[in-house]
Amino acid sequence: MKKCSRIEYRPDKLRLFADIVFAARTDEIPRVVERVMSVTREMNCAPGKEFEIEIALREALVNAIIHGSRRDPTKKVECCVACDEDRGILLVVRDSGRGFDPKSLPNPLKGENLFSSHGRGIYLINQLMDEVTFKRGGAEIHMRKR
Repeated sequence: MKKCSRIEYRPDKLRLFADIVFAARTDEIPRVVERVMSVTREMNCAPGKEFEIEIALREALVNAIIHGSRRDPTKKVECCVACDEDRGILLVVRDSGRGFDPKSLPNPLKGENLFSSHGRGIYLINQLMDEVTFKRGGAEIHMRKR
């Protein structure tokens, strides 16, 4: 849990906390999502928003595994979940990759990108969550839902 302590929630208002570290393998995603969604329902910090949270989480995990960790199962991905009564739920996904510049991503709604079979994850996350920020040069995404 020490790694998740870097999140900006106030410890005195934190209701529940989860820190999941797993091998960078796509077959780990269902287990991690189920654990996070179980904690999310238990915390009751964003009732009625579970669908948006789950889709955004899946997209962030896929990006961390495929792009950040380059599908290397010897690398680790971390998923932190925090909740407080004032700020809602915060999900943080970290990978050990070099990161990326989110501003450099092509707009998936323009031109040829409309027909691309990939490249919509960050767009979806931004549409589904109330606040999205990148840290550590893009190797860490913070997603908030109120």
